[in-house]
Order: sequence, then C-alpha cells, then structure tokens
Amino acid sequence: MESIIILIFVIGYLSITLEHPLKLDKTVPALIMAALIWALLAVGFYKGWFNVIDTYENVFDGLSGTDEAHHGFDNTLLHHLGKTAEILIFLIGAMTIVEIIDLHRGFEVLKSAVKTKSKRKLLWIIGILAFILSAIIDNLTATIVLVTLLRKLIHSKTDRIWYASLVVIAANAGGAWSPIGDVTTTMLWIANKVTALGLIEFVVLPSIVCFVVPFLVASYLPAFRGKIEMEDSDQDTVSEKLLSSRTMLFLGLGMIVSVPVFKTLTHLPPYMGMMLALGVVWLVSEYIHPEEDFSKERRHLYSAHKALSRIEISSILFFLGILMAVAGLESLVYGVAENGDPVGTLRYLAEVLQSAIPNQDVVVILLGVFSAIIDNVPLVAASIGMYDSPTDSVLWHFIAYSAGTGGSMLIIGSAAGVAAMGMERIDFIWYLKKITWLAFIGFITGAGVFLLFERVLFHHV
Repeated sequence: MESIIILIFVIGYLSITLEHPLKLDKTVPALIMAALIWALLAVGFYKGWFNVIDTYENVFDGLSGTDEAHHGFDNTLLHHLGKTAEILIFLIGAMTIVEIIDLHRGFEVLKSAVKTKSKRKLLWIIGILAFILSAIIDNLTATIVLVTLLRKLIHSKTDRIWYASLVVIAANAGGAWSPIGDVTTTMLWIANKVTALGLIEFVVLPSIVCFVVPFLVASYLPAFRGKIEMEDSDQDTVSEKLLSSRTMLFLGLGMIVSVPVFKTLTHLPPYMGMMLALGVVWLVSEYIHPEEDFSKERRHLYSAHKALSRIEISSILFFLGILMAVAGLESLVYGVAENGDPVGTLRYLAEVLQSAIPNQDVVVILLGVFSAIIDNVPLVAASIGMYDSPTDSVLWHFIAYSAGTGGSMLIIGSAAGVAAMGMERIDFIWYLKKITWLAFIGFITGAGVFLLFERVLFHHV
C-alpha cells in the first residue's frame, strides 16, 4: 500500500514536470495527487495497513480503534491543511497588493525612470531593477513588470529576448535572499526554518554574486553592444501614469516590506501581517482619486475587487495540491530511524540520501540543479519534511539559495522563466544554448561564495 501512495506521487510529479508536452495545467495532477494520497492514507490507516505520524513524532495505529487514534489522524490532516493555508493566504494577500498597484499603473513610475539608449547600461539598469524588485514583490511579478517595460523600450524581438532571459537570472537571484521574494523562501520562512534577518544576512551576498557574474560576462557579448533604436513616440507611451500611481506604488511596496517587521515585533505568523498590509492598501485604494475626472462609474476600474479577479487562482490551487501531497508522504510511516523510532517517508528518504551521499552540501547543490528540471516548490516542501536542522542553520540557507537560483538554468525551471517564455515566446533550445551556461556560472559561483563564508570562514552549523 505504501508503494501505491509513492507511485501516485511519482506519477503526479511527472505529470507536473511534463506540463507543456502533455498540454495539461499542472494544477490538475497536483489536486488529484493530493486527494488520492490522503484518501489512501485514510483507508489504509483505518484498515490497519500502516500507521500515521504527526508533526510531533506521535505515531497513531488505526487498528487500535481508540478515539485518540482517530483524533490523531484528523488532527494531523488539519495541522497540514493549516500550515498550507498560511502560505496560501500570504500569497493571496501579496498578489492582491501587487495587482492593486498595477491597476493604478504604479509600475509606470519605474518605467519612466529608464532613459538610457546604451544596450550595456540598459542591461545593468534592468538587472538591478529585477534584483531589487523581486526581493519585494516576488520574482514572478518582477519579471512580468520588467518584460512589459522591455516591450516598450526595445522593438527588436531578437534583442529583447536576450534582456528578458537575463531578467530571469536577476529576478531569481533577487528572490532567493528575501522571505517574500520567492514561494520557496516564503515556505521556509513560514515553517520557521529561516528568519527574515538570517536569510538576508547569509544569502544576500551569494545572491548578488549569482546575479553580477552572469551580467558581467553578458556585458561583453555582442548582443549588448551598441545603441537601442527608440522613437520619440515610445518615450510618450512609457509614462502613462495616473495621479495615484506614485502613492500606490510606494504604499504597496512599503506595506509588503513591513510584513517581516510585523512578524518580528508581534511574533505572529506572516500571513497576519500580510492581512494587515492588504487591508491598509485596500483602504487607501477605496478613497484615492486616480484621475482628475474620477467618477463613481469608473471606480470599479481601480478597485480591489478587480484586483482580486486578476489573481491567478490556478497557481494557488497548485500550491494547495502539491503541499498537501507532500504532507501526506511526510505523515506516512515508512521506515525506522537508526535509533529505532518510526519515521515518515520523507525523513526516511533523507537518511537514505545521507548514507548514499554523506556530504549534505552536494545534496543541496543537486537540489538546485534538479529545481531547473522539476518544480522547486515540491522539492523544498519535501526538504522541509526531510530534515530537522535548527532555524537559520546553514542547511536551510543553502536550500533557499539553491532552490531559488538553480531554476534559472532552464527557461522552464522557475515561475519567472515560464512567465518570460510565455510573454516573449522564448525558445527552450535557444535558451539552453545561449543562457544556460551564464545561469550555471552564476549559480555555482554564488554557491562557492556561500560555502566559503558559511563553512570555511565562519564555521556555522
């Protein structure tokens, strides 16, 4: 029975990985996989085929027939659902704030600041914007904003896809050192594996190296030499701002950045801070006047209700499915630890990996490489269940870096890459030939810097 549950996970995982060849939204296999795994867990538990372990290492035997065993199973399911809901509520809040900013054309303020015609200067301006923005509004949104900007600045698609591809590298590097910059870092933060300050302190330098090295190399490539041809009319279209654009941009970004501060001061989960941030931004958006002739009839064009309708709910449901599926594997008792205690499937896998590859750093680097091939969300979700290292240990910081930046090595390896691929029709093979080597040298150089500082110079654990 355990083998069937694992097989369902493997088939579901493969379906997610092969989303594009199958032409099937990855949300579908994620939801089906999660439901089937928990259904089989429930049937097997009550039939006595296997036991279930909760997050407090308590093992429940369905055959005992006691109320405690039944409550144990129910509480395990509710606990995992609660942890998953924390991430989903956080993401919904962040996405809504970003959409409200976008409705008020707040990002046009950034677009109007780009004035250079030098290809090399533009590369660095776009890269720095991507690196900083992704740490605040997440790497996916930052990529969408900057690719939209590039469309208004560069007419030649041949030139534009080079910039868009480098934006993916910068955005993923920027998202890796921020607790709100990438879904995987948010997951680690909410699970109390990392703190906001710890993540920034230990991951920001490797992330900067991961961003700067490919951009330095790219600066000398033929694609970034010379000037950009811009028409006068283009300068006008870049600055389509509203009266409320600047206010909503700075308010929205400020409230998102305040979430880690709120958590530090109150010790409440991050989603509570995000609820407060969304409430404040929503409140201001109800009373601010975007246009000179603002009327009640036009209010709906800038309302939070419209922003909510623009959120990609399929992504939220995908995270629900994949996180609950991983939680099911975590709860299934599969083996016995070295001390004789029963362990869940993922912890058992961690011990097998540890015995096969004793060097944990090599395992995490491989996780970064795999995150380019398969989705990094389930990889990080699985690693959370596999290891029990303390908060802000080297392991969690390295996982945050590797999973966040490793996806840049393939265009389908990250949400930012998939967004750029969809918007600019970037060819997979073209990216593999032209960009993968740049992303790899950035990833491996940043990993080297991380290990040098963490393992060699400071001897952190």
